Order: sequence, then C-alpha cells, then structure tokens
Amino acid sequence: MSTNPASFFKTLSIIHLALVVGIVAFGTFKYMNNGSFKANADPNDVFIYVIPVVAAFGYFMSQFMFKKQLQAIHRTDSLTLKLQKYQASSIIKYIFIEGPAFLALIAYGFNGNALFLVIAIFLVVYLYSQKPTKLKFMNEVPLTIEDKTEFKNTNT
Repeated sequence: MSTNPASFFKTLSIIHLALVVGIVAFGTFKYMNNGSFKANADPNDVFIYVIPVVAAFGYFMSQFMFKKQLQAIHRTDSLTLKLQKYQASSIIKYIFIEGPAFLALIAYGFNGNALFLVIAIFLVVYLYSQKPTKLKFMNEVPLTIEDKTEFKNTNT
C-alpha cells in the first residue's frame, strides 16, 4: 500500500466500488434469470427465517467489528499504519455487509421471494453509503496534529 493518503483513498474507494458493483451485477443477473417476484411468504421455506437474521447479524457485526478494530488504532501509530489499519477495518466491514447481500440474492434466485431481493437491495444501499471519505477517516481515527498536517498537505 502506498503511504500517500490520496492514493490510499483511491485504492480503498476502488475496492469499495468493486464490491458494490459486484453485488449489483450479481443481483441484476439473478433478477433477469429468475424473472419472478413473489410477495408471499412460505412458512416451510427455511430462508424466510435465515436471511433476515443473517442480514441483521451482518449489519450489526459490520458496525461492531469496525468500531472494535478502530479502537486498535493508537494515536502514537504512524499515519501509514493508521491508514493500513483503517483499510483493513473497512474491508472487514464491507465483507460483513456483502456476504448477507449475496446470500439474500442466492435465496432470491431459488424461489423468487421479493423479501430476499428487498433485503439485498437495502444491504447494497447501506454498503454504498459506507463509501470511504477523507472526512470519515479524520473523524473516526485518532490523529495527532502532525498527522492532520501531513494528511492535509498530501491531499491538496
């Protein structure tokens, strides 16, 4: 990874965008192939219980793990190390959102239940809203004055 914060955010943004586009492409493929959109809930379908639980678990775990890993970033760490830890934390957060979205799309492909497609759409929208920005980084990571100066000087 480059030590330049500008290239760091470019790389993390590309990773984020690739994950979002991947889910959207897979969802579009599943919707085009399935073609059905049922709004009824079959109580014998195990996915009707599993998918909402997995989606909620993924959402809450993404938040929990991200915050937990941010706590491992110390004010005394170098800016490069802080950027690396932030990138790893962000990718783990994205995975906890992306996994349930893919699972919901796979379940939708099996039976065409609209609930699974809606859950996947909400997860994709949430994942998109987690796009990395310099402002989020500065607010979420404990930066020293020197870090802020270095960060601002390399991002002009």
